[in-house]
Amino acid sequence: MNEQTRCGYVAIVGRPNVGKSTLLNHILGQKLAITSRKPQTTRHTMLGIKTEEGVQAIYVDTPGLHKDNEKALNRFMNKSASQALRDVDVVLFVVDRMRWTDEDELVLDRVRHVPCPVILVVNKVDRMEDKRQMLPHLEWLTEQLPEAEVVPVSALHGQNIAELEKVIAQRLPESEHFYPEDQITDRSSRFLAAELVREKVMRQLGAEVPYQVTVEIEQFKQEGKILHIHALILVEREGQKKIIIGDGGDRMKKIGQEARLDMQKLFGSKIMLNLWVKVKRGWSDDERALSSLGYRFDQ
Repeated sequence: MNEQTRCGYVAIVGRPNVGKSTLLNHILGQKLAITSRKPQTTRHTMLGIKTEEGVQAIYVDTPGLHKDNEKALNRFMNKSASQALRDVDVVLFVVDRMRWTDEDELVLDRVRHVPCPVILVVNKVDRMEDKRQMLPHLEWLTEQLPEAEVVPVSALHGQNIAELEKVIAQRLPESEHFYPEDQITDRSSRFLAAELVREKVMRQLGAEVPYQVTVEIEQFKQEGKILHIHALILVEREGQKKIIIGDGGDRMKKIGQEARLDMQKLFGSKIMLNLWVKVKRGWSDDERALSSLGYRFDQ
C-alpha cells in the first residue's frame, strides 16, 4: 500500500436547507445532488466520490435532520441521515451563518457522540457584510464542539472550499482507494435522471405540492445517439396533477425542457424525455409504497 494514499467516508450533515447538496456539487466540480430553495429537497443518502492527488474522499450527502416524524417519508429521511453518521471517517456539520434553530440543536446532539473528527462548516458567509459580527457565534459553536475545527465557506460561490478540502484530506486515514478514479457516485443513471426531474418539479411549484411528489423512471434506453427516458411523476391528489401539468401543459413542458438540458450535460448524450403525471394516493405515508419506489427502510 502506498503510504501517501488516503481514502475515507465523509458524512455531510445538517438541518434542512443549509446548503449540503450545493457544497457537495461544488467540491465535485459538477452537478450531482439536486438543489432547490425549499427545505428537505434531498431525500436519499448518495455518495459523491472525488479522487485527486492520492486522496479519495467519499462524501455522503444526507437528507436534513428535522423534527417532523409524522409521515413515513420524514421518518425515512431522518433514519437515512442518522445512519450516515455510522462508520464514517469525518463528519461535516454544516450550519447557516449565525442562524441556529431547534433542528441545528438536534444535529448537534447527534454529532457530539461520533467517534471520528468533526469539521464545523459555517456556510453562506458571503451574505454577511461585517464578518466580525460572526465572531461571538463562532466562539459559542466552538464551546459546543471543542474538538471540531471551524471552516467558514460559501458553498454557492466556492469561497474557501479548497481550504475545507485540505482540512478533510488531513483527517482521512491512510488507505487504498475504494473506487476507480473516474467514478463519481454510487447511484445509477436511472436514479440521477429521476432526481433531476424531481428537482425541476420542486423549483416550479409552491410550498405544499413538492413534498407529495416523487418520480419513477419507467424506461431508460440508449438507441444509437439518443437516450430515451420515460419518467412518471407521482402525486397524491388529482388537484396536484393539474397544478403540475399547468395551463395547457405549460408547466409540464417547462419541467421537461429544464430536466432534459441537465440530463444532456450529465449523461453526455442527446435526450428524448417523456413525462407523465399519475395520482398514487398516500404514497408518502405508506412504507410499502415507499419501499417499492426505492425508499429502503431496512438499510
